[in-house]
Amino acid sequence: MNYTRRDRFIAPILEWAKANKEAEVLQLRLLKSGKSALKGEAVADKKFVIPDEFNGKDYITMLLHVDAEIEHGLMLQYLYAAYSIGNPDLPEKYQQKVATWKNIITGIAKEEMGHFISVQNVLKVIGAPLNFGRESYPWDIPFYPFPFALEKFSLNSLAKYVYAEAPQSWLDSNDPLAKEVTDLVKASTSDPHTVGALFKILLQLIQDPDVISDETFMANTYPYQAKFDEWGRGYVGGQRGSAGAGVYGKSPDVLVAPLMCRDDAYGALNEIAEQGEGEDVDTKTPSHFERFLFIFKEYKLFLKETNNTFDPSRNVATNPYISSESDADISSSTNEPALELESDAITKPETILWCKLFDIRYRLLLNFLNHSFALDNGLNQSGAYTPRGMVINSTFGEMYNLRSLATVIVQKPIAEGSSIMAGPPFTAPYTFDLPIGELNRWKTHKDLIIASGNIIEDLKKYKNQADLQFLNALHETDQQLLHSIENLQ
Repeated sequence: MNYTRRDRFIAPILEWAKANKEAEVLQLRLLKSGKSALKGEAVADKKFVIPDEFNGKDYITMLLHVDAEIEHGLMLQYLYAAYSIGNPDLPEKYQQKVATWKNIITGIAKEEMGHFISVQNVLKVIGAPLNFGRESYPWDIPFYPFPFALEKFSLNSLAKYVYAEAPQSWLDSNDPLAKEVTDLVKASTSDPHTVGALFKILLQLIQDPDVISDETFMANTYPYQAKFDEWGRGYVGGQRGSAGAGVYGKSPDVLVAPLMCRDDAYGALNEIAEQGEGEDVDTKTPSHFERFLFIFKEYKLFLKETNNTFDPSRNVATNPYISSESDADISSSTNEPALELESDAITKPETILWCKLFDIRYRLLLNFLNHSFALDNGLNQSGAYTPRGMVINSTFGEMYNLRSLATVIVQKPIAEGSSIMAGPPFTAPYTFDLPIGELNRWKTHKDLIIASGNIIEDLKKYKNQADLQFLNALHETDQQLLHSIENLQ
């Protein structure tokens, strides 16, 4: 299979970033020497020239799609790491600290969800197609920090998260921690990246009326956009309390900004960039970079205290996938190259069912989220039901369902007699698109709920009492949702 490469569309940004970095170094040297820049010398932050295959709006749209995929991918990787935390043999001395780490990482993942939703708002306000998808192995775009990997929480995976969110100025500094983090990441990733240049160009382009006109920003899309009062659920200014660890354990600050004009779009993207890689610790809202670095420092301390035996995580699979009997036949008959990344097959029948149920609910979550951008409270009423409200509530319901399912899955072995536990596979759906027409969208949700019900019935046959309680509750909730959908049709 020939995969379409998109890196040539991004190369101009990397060339621009390199040129500006060289110019900044030159200006700093001249400043220190007391000289002024010579005529014709490079000047930092020169205007970026859009590739001639695009106009301004189209290029901004492509960059927003790349950013949406990055936010989606990071969110899943952070969630997987958080789900893996919970080594049952962890000494009591460290249990509360590690529980705090889990809450911090889960909070960051929630903020990434807010970023993902806010990027859809930017796309909506400029009249561009939305993007709810992601690439599993998107190494053709040089802004993905590292190849997508679902792996247990460890010092090595944590280093990747620090690197992904770090400001370039910190990575280029003489800070010994910056060198240690970079060395750890480069030991497993030959060419790691950061997203700083992507945001710098996005912010530069979207505020320029010569690139994207004022008329492009459509205030009439406001009723269809995500809003904080619907999606924030109290996650602002520490309203959800603290997870400990002082300022770093504050409750997540989910950014969901509805937009009406250029300034709104610029502000939303700027807030996303600052929440990710801000360097100055604010007493209220430290950045993702600062929070991950805080955990990294504590992790190193605990390793030193335990002579490198400290391990806060379960022995979960890496890049887990649902195996089938045909896998061996397929791999022996195809000319396709094997994936270079490590991956663990899930072969135990019961565990496979739990993972299938997880993947159905993951797709259902994405479909509900996608659907919410096609509805508004003024135009889609049906008796006592509000379709938009139902879809948003159902999206949150699936978030809770995925968390519960993941808690079960990380305690199920991948194979009979294996010491390796499974992990939620987050299998990418065959499509991230919804059908045209409201009736067809609701039918799609209904189809997935029915498919989920079939898996639930199969899992009940294993008669695990703790699992049965959850499965019965999920089935009952689904029946109520199906009834509500019937009332909308």
